[in-house]
Amino acid sequence: MYVIFGASGNVGRATVEALRRAGVPVRAVLRDERCARPFERLGCEVAYADMSRSVEIARAMAGARAVQILCPVPRDDPQPEETMRRTIDAVSAALRAAPPPVLLALSDYGAEVPSGTGITTLFHEMEEQWRDLASRSSMLRSAEHMHNWARVIPAALATGTLPSFHHPVSKHFPTVAASDVGGVAAALLLDSESGSQRRIVSVEGERRIDVCEVAQALSRASGRDIEAIELPRGEWERTLLSAGMSPAYVRLIVELYDAHNAGRIDVEPGLSERRFGETTIDTVFAGLVPSGAAARIVPPGHDEGARR
Repeated sequence: MYVIFGASGNVGRATVEALRRAGVPVRAVLRDERCARPFERLGCEVAYADMSRSVEIARAMAGARAVQILCPVPRDDPQPEETMRRTIDAVSAALRAAPPPVLLALSDYGAEVPSGTGITTLFHEMEEQWRDLASRSSMLRSAEHMHNWARVIPAALATGTLPSFHHPVSKHFPTVAASDVGGVAAALLLDSESGSQRRIVSVEGERRIDVCEVAQALSRASGRDIEAIELPRGEWERTLLSAGMSPAYVRLIVELYDAHNAGRIDVEPGLSERRFGETTIDTVFAGLVPSGAAARIVPPGHDEGARR
């Protein structure tokens, strides 16, 4: 049994779909019963777990051959760091009590850096806690997710400008489609005998892009002229707070992008394996623009709940 936590997220859903295409049994672990039907249609077993409760996590993992774990950073939580640390502790307790043969944890580029990287520092703490687990483990570090640009599409279409925390907008950075992260995760789960007992794997798109290219892709998808602009550093906090994020979460985002712009977020040299997705920003925007008007105006970051 392949057990996927966070199955309703973009990456989790992609992993589930890839595993089902491979014909293996999948248990999709959810928090909300309303999300179950699509996974039942895929032929999945469905389980539920509160990620702060190790007993529920262990129950969801029972009988697993391989487990994929996501520890999300809650955006609206007044104390997101403490909440994520409690999640990591709960997952750690479950993993140590009954370690699955194979573990894949979704992590971030820059997770090897011990401090000063905002949200990514929490993924560093997660990786450190799980360094000595008995499971054969892979830490899958992903670049910034392309689909998170959906959060600024309404503002870009309304104003003709695409605001960005990436400074300068001509600087190339790694980015990846969530579907490609899920596909790589599924491949690693299925090929668990290759590599070492503990693997670090980094995944990004086929090539690095800058914000000007992102704006051009949005122009092609929308048929409107869009210009990339740097959101001034002094406006970051106000912009994020106005989007409904807690002050503590805002601090994590600001620290993350300061680290990005200082060149501290990248592939760990000399250690990480590399994987590359094939999905382009044009392909992602083709699916985002029709429904983008309903998205909230939030500068792009990582996967839902975090990131990731």
